Amino acid sequence: MKDSVLTGKPSIDRPWMKFYPDMVHQLRIPEYSLQEYLKANCPGTDKTAIHYYGTDICWETVFKQSALTAKALRAIGFRCGDQIPVFFRSVPEFIFLLIAAEQIGASLLCRDNTIGENAEAVKISGAKVIFAHDYLTKTEQKAYKKAGVERFVILSPYRMADKSKMPEHILNYIDGHYTEDIADGEGILLWDEFIAKGMNYSDEVEAMKDINRPLFRAYTSGSTGPSKQVVHSAHTMIGIIHQMSFYGSSGEFRPKWLLTNLPPCLVAVVVSMILSPLTSNKILILDPFCDVFDLDLEMMRYKPNCWPLIPMFIEILMRSKRIPKDYDMSHLLVAGAGCEAFNNGQIRRAQKFLNDHNCKAIFSSGYGQSEAGSNCTLPCFSYPMGNGNIGIPMPLTVISVFKPGTQEELSYNELGEICKAGPGNMLSYDNKEATEKTLQKHADGQVWLHTGDIGYMNEEGIVFVLTRGNLARFGGGQLIDLVMENKVVDANIEGIEDEFFVVVPDEQNEGFYLPYMYVVLKEGYTVEDIRESVMSVLETFEYPVEIIQLNERPFFHFKTNRIGLKRELLAAGNQ
Repeated sequence: MKDSVLTGKPSIDRPWMKFYPDMVHQLRIPEYSLQEYLKANCPGTDKTAIHYYGTDICWETVFKQSALTAKALRAIGFRCGDQIPVFFRSVPEFIFLLIAAEQIGASLLCRDNTIGENAEAVKISGAKVIFAHDYLTKTEQKAYKKAGVERFVILSPYRMADKSKMPEHILNYIDGHYTEDIADGEGILLWDEFIAKGMNYSDEVEAMKDINRPLFRAYTSGSTGPSKQVVHSAHTMIGIIHQMSFYGSSGEFRPKWLLTNLPPCLVAVVVSMILSPLTSNKILILDPFCDVFDLDLEMMRYKPNCWPLIPMFIEILMRSKRIPKDYDMSHLLVAGAGCEAFNNGQIRRAQKFLNDHNCKAIFSSGYGQSEAGSNCTLPCFSYPMGNGNIGIPMPLTVISVFKPGTQEELSYNELGEICKAGPGNMLSYDNKEATEKTLQKHADGQVWLHTGDIGYMNEEGIVFVLTRGNLARFGGGQLIDLVMENKVVDANIEGIEDEFFVVVPDEQNEGFYLPYMYVVLKEGYTVEDIRESVMSVLETFEYPVEIIQLNERPFFHFKTNRIGLKRELLAAGNQ
């Protein structure tokens, strides 16, 4: 799209398209099943698809193992429409199960919350069989049995690994999961025993092709509110993958894509961090059994070209004492963080860290939601990073801003609710009322995802996400945490190393909110040393009720642990 007169409605103008080359404008989402899409984008069946702890797994093995897994699923009783609970880390067998589930017309159900919540999800699914690692405890086994589970297919983390090539810190992390309370008894089936049942199965395996059938069910992390089940199909997932096909690519070699720690119970992990590299001619390195505090060792061991550096990961790298000052990170072609908004200080510190280690990548922020199928935007390096800039909508994605609680589209630079239309939106939640509130058909005939996030779009099509929800303070003023954080950051107040805000309900004034500020201070400084300077850069309505000092930024589900801090504040009372 060439420059043209703007109507004032981003959904019509789509100004961001000028940043994409003409060939991208012709992009269309193919009507493929997931297996068809994987095969269409396979660089050769003899080529390595996955590296897992010393073992290279070629594409031929991926397809053969998936076919055997499909037969085994049928053999133990799974049928079209069933839900298959899977509690694996990001191991190769998870990928086999996902492809196999599609073949038989079933869906995977993944969750990584408390054992009570996990068991409740299984109970609702009606499943009699679950998949888990062989360090499943008797306590967990009992909870699942109470939820109706009769059989457990268990998998060793070492099954497809070359143990002789695994470093000591990985071995120690895995071995630390085994206790004296290991599940046993009737109903336990080893993975290889499960596969053997499939080898003897001779009845019909393949279900009728339906790219819109549920295939993957995952729960939101619960870091910003109650955890909800999000349902995706092959078509919704491919809708995102296909738009990301050129991200982190190279015409000169097959880039190495490293996936550490993150479990496949998250939509972003499965779609953007497993399927996306597999379908874009990259080598996927699965490293699920790395302690989060050993990320520095794994980065230096694998030297990845692409690596999802979510908030907690980049913080751990920056704090590492083991990365030499002269360590060369030029192997990293792309670098950025999703999951949550980064304030200007976080971005500057991350960029300085990369620059100090000879990494040429520009540190960027991404944006997406489980409900949106993962990514909604891609970085736009023509516009400065910071101030909530999360890039431009992906090429087939339409993003605009609406008056909160309505379907009234706002214009450029007007603050409102970020909404998204186009490929990738979830099929539904497992709750009809919540689905109808979140997925709304507008007057333009499109189904729009109402994200609940507050931000704006400028005339260039750059999206800025600033906060979640419409948070007013009693007496007047909107509390936008990222704006408040950036005011403090940009003031360069002496003594502040890191800071962020947490906004909680005002118990004295229903429907209103109060801000609290958390700070990490440099050695020798106290809250009183910085209080006056903080207040001087904030509006009166933005003044924090309290400034609370922390030793370091806390994390939960790899994001800043705002939900835990909110609970603490509400438990203590916020008068």
